[in-house]
Amino acid sequence: MQGALTAIHFARERLVPFLGTCGGFQHALVEYARNQLGWADAEHGETAPQAANVIIEPLSCSLVESVAAIHLQPDTLIAQAYGTLNIEERYHCRYGLRRELEPALFGDALNVSGRGPEGEVRSIELQGHPFFVATLFQPERAALQGKGSPVVAAFVRACSQAAQRNRS
Repeated sequence: MQGALTAIHFARERLVPFLGTCGGFQHALVEYARNQLGWADAEHGETAPQAANVIIEPLSCSLVESVAAIHLQPDTLIAQAYGTLNIEERYHCRYGLRRELEPALFGDALNVSGRGPEGEVRSIELQGHPFFVATLFQPERAALQGKGSPVVAAFVRACSQAAQRNRS
């Protein structure tokens, strides 16, 4: 897990485009909690279930091989990518954010950009970053049906733009 956290930290601080899905979403929250909020003991319940500060815990209802509705927030990168505020996406996930931590995690620079039918956090974005998007759902699973994903396409465009800026 430490390698993933290091890569996410690098992308977040150096303004490198980042798209984290499923585990990437979970690790982005752990990285932010540890390094931005100073919660050095923030842990993932899959790798440290007995830890004092588990911020990623088993979902009350597994989302393995599920499709569910997501409501996107207006004026977010993900809503811009999809061109709509209501989408359906695929999951293969058993862990999510501990809900009671939402008020402490979100509102400064890190924001919720999408929620599930019961108000659960399904996507997040970092304000002031060219492209830092993380989703609990897995948009790349659209490829299993021979389709592309709007948010993956937006991520690729952001990477291309970053490469152009770096060449200048």
